[in-house]
Amino acid sequence: MNLPVKDVNALDQEKQLAAHAAVQLVESGNVVGLGSGSTATYAIRFLAERVRQGLKIVGIPTSQKTMQLAEQLGIPLTTLDQNPRIDIDIDGADEIDPQLNLIKGGGGAFLREKIIASASRRFVVIAESTKQVLRLGKFPLPVEVIPFAQAVIQSRIEGLGAQVALRQYPYGNTYVTDEGHHVLDCSFGEIPDPAALAEKLRSIPGVVEHGLFIGMAEMALIGKNGQVVELRR
Repeated sequence: MNLPVKDVNALDQEKQLAAHAAVQLVESGNVVGLGSGSTATYAIRFLAERVRQGLKIVGIPTSQKTMQLAEQLGIPLTTLDQNPRIDIDIDGADEIDPQLNLIKGGGGAFLREKIIASASRRFVVIAESTKQVLRLGKFPLPVEVIPFAQAVIQSRIEGLGAQVALRQYPYGNTYVTDEGHHVLDCSFGEIPDPAALAEKLRSIPGVVEHGLFIGMAEMALIGKNGQVVELRR
């Protein structure tokens, strides 16, 4: 496979392999969910190449950053209001377990990412090999919260056994999502029952969304040892 970016390290090559394979699933006429994060960025760049070659699609971005990149690359964009049903969504993940349950949200866009994934006929996850885990939880679970309720929510989540940290920018200010919320990064350790934890978090007033994606992905494409491994639920 000829990749347009040269002299990349092994993990970047794995990301590119997975992204390139996913973009081949897109067909003319599709409404495409455009994910966020480093692996999804490769997919957007590969998709833009196909658009320049004549592929007729429209994209719905999952973040302001993704929207800006897609616009720069010439991918036509639309909105959920105009296209509430998406044909295929391509996005990355921070962790992927054998049942294709995910932790997402390291980049902070998981609210919009989950909305787009839920509206998609096909949700395809792309990642490098390090994102495969036997159990979710080594990566801190992001929880998006209303700032007004932040302290109460943090206490409730700590009561579930997590160490909780308010996400901040590198220069020290509190991280703010595209929707104006804060993010609590919650370290649970291994999560034996992701679905049960998702329900507990969903029941806490003031929690807007969490980064557990349960039973949503149709397939995962993993770059590994110079190839793409396809996993299905």
